[in-house]
Amino acid sequence: MSLYRHNLSIGITMLRKNTKRTAQNFLWISWFLASIFYAYQYILRVLPNIMFNEFAEQFNIGAGLFGQFSGVYYIGYALMHLPIGILLDRFGPKKIMFLCILSTVIGMMPILYSHNWILALAGRTLVGIGSSAAILGTFKIIRMTFEERYFTRMLSFSVTIGLLGAIYGGGPVAYLSKIFGYQSVIFGLVIMGIILSCITYIMVPTAQPVKQKSIKEELFLVLKNPRVIMICLFAGMMVGPLEGFADVWGAEFFKIVYDIDKSQSSYLISMIFIGMCFGAPVLSLIAEKTNNYFGVIIGASFLMCIVFSFLLYFKISINIITISFILVGVCCAYQILAIYKASSYVPEHVVGITTAIANMIIMIFGYVFHTVIGAIIEVLGGVQNKTAFIYGISIIPITLLISMIGFLLISYNDRKKFPKTVVRH
Repeated sequence: MSLYRHNLSIGITMLRKNTKRTAQNFLWISWFLASIFYAYQYILRVLPNIMFNEFAEQFNIGAGLFGQFSGVYYIGYALMHLPIGILLDRFGPKKIMFLCILSTVIGMMPILYSHNWILALAGRTLVGIGSSAAILGTFKIIRMTFEERYFTRMLSFSVTIGLLGAIYGGGPVAYLSKIFGYQSVIFGLVIMGIILSCITYIMVPTAQPVKQKSIKEELFLVLKNPRVIMICLFAGMMVGPLEGFADVWGAEFFKIVYDIDKSQSSYLISMIFIGMCFGAPVLSLIAEKTNNYFGVIIGASFLMCIVFSFLLYFKISINIITISFILVGVCCAYQILAIYKASSYVPEHVVGITTAIANMIIMIFGYVFHTVIGAIIEVLGGVQNKTAFIYGISIIPITLLISMIGFLLISYNDRKKFPKTVVRH
């Protein structure tokens, strides 16, 4: 009997270990699927950049309306951050991510089956709404799976995987569109989305529902914190190189200002995303080792401001642009540091909603950049006017300079005026 009990005890212990290991494997799979979704939504985000002429012809629009078409993605993306963040906390990532992936698929349907401008705007907004679950789902799964000290590191790996979507949403997609037609490429992306949603629903484990605390109190706790809001606003002013230029206006800029064809333009822009692949883990490591998050962000803003100033006002060579854009991409990874830094100024129980608010504020600046650049170009002569493009893109180095000054002031005040004990590390 004692031998039986001993063997039974060993069996139960092994079963528990195997169950725990299986659960951990599912969490790793969940993290990987969230990262793949992040890559997928990046492909959808940069599509307008390489299909400007096709979309403009299909829906009969100019630069101003095209800027709105590109920008409403960020409206849907940003406005749904809080609701999706709350739903992820309450119900877990399984069902929410499944539904959001399907949302992006449905949002692409007007491009395939319609010439109606209103439907195109609605579809683009729906793509943005669904895409917001990619990064928020990644936040949620990382916090479920890893210790907090590994948060920026694992998020940087997710961003690296995600940016592969941006890279392959550039030159390769442009090439495939040229060979097979842009609608065939979009149809292929629809099929990919359906497959990804099914795998996500099957493989991501079901989370136990969590009873939510007072959302109003948590929101108030975050929104009344001036340091969190200022970090988010100045970080939003730095998204111009990635979301204003690389996502939409870069290819047309090179075509008009530098007289470079679409394939080479897409290649140059993909250098930003390649740089960001390296920048995500590199900047995170530098910030962790030096414990100087603001210093790294300020340096990134300064470098991007210099590159875009030279790009606009001095006609630099292709080789220099290539190297410069890799550096710009490295600097674009500042967003990870800014979001983490914002979340470090709040209590632990509101970290999730803080990251959602931070990413929401930063991403809504994507709409601002797209719309303002498009409006300036439209007013000053349209997409065929070289001067109009230069003035339109000029808002990028201007806002980078403003953000650099802003973060310098935040860093100074953080050291001189605010007690260090407030910050949660």
